[in-house]
Amino acid sequence: MKTCKQLSYSEKLKRRNVWLWLLLGLMLVYMVLVGELGLGDSRMMSPLAEAVSRIIFFGGMIWVGCKIARNKRILRDTQLLRACMEQELDERNRFLYEKSGGVVWDIVFAALLFVVLTTSLTNMPAFYTALSLLAVAVVAKVGAYLWYGKCS
Repeated sequence: MKTCKQLSYSEKLKRRNVWLWLLLGLMLVYMVLVGELGLGDSRMMSPLAEAVSRIIFFGGMIWVGCKIARNKRILRDTQLLRACMEQELDERNRFLYEKSGGVVWDIVFAALLFVVLTTSLTNMPAFYTALSLLAVAVVAKVGAYLWYGKCS
C-alpha cells in the first residue's frame, strides 16, 4: 500500500522544478558562506582541487539551470510532455535505473559531490580520499548500468 498520492507527470515536473529552485538557492547560500569564511584559498589548494571545485560548483549550477529550463519547456509542449512521460515510464529504463542504484545512488552521489567540493576548499588529503570515493561510485554506477543494459 502506497502512502503518497499519485501525481500526474506535469505535477511531478512542477514539483521537481520547485526542488531544483531550492537547490539553486542553497548553492548560492553555500557560495556566500564559502566567501565569508575565507575558504578556497588558492595558496592552500592544489591545482586539481581548484579545478574540481570549480567544475562541481559551477557545472552543478549550469546543470540545475538547464534542468529547470528543460522542465519548463516540456510543460509548455504537450507532445514533448507525452514523449518524455513515455520515456520515463518505460519499463527497461526504470529497470536499468533501479538496478544501477536508483534513488539511493542519486542521494549518495549528491552527498559525495558536496563532500568533494567542501574538502577541496579545506583539506587536501581528505579531498583526495573523497575524490577517490566519488570516482569509485561513478565507475560502479556506469558499470552496473552497462552490465544490466546488456543483460536485459
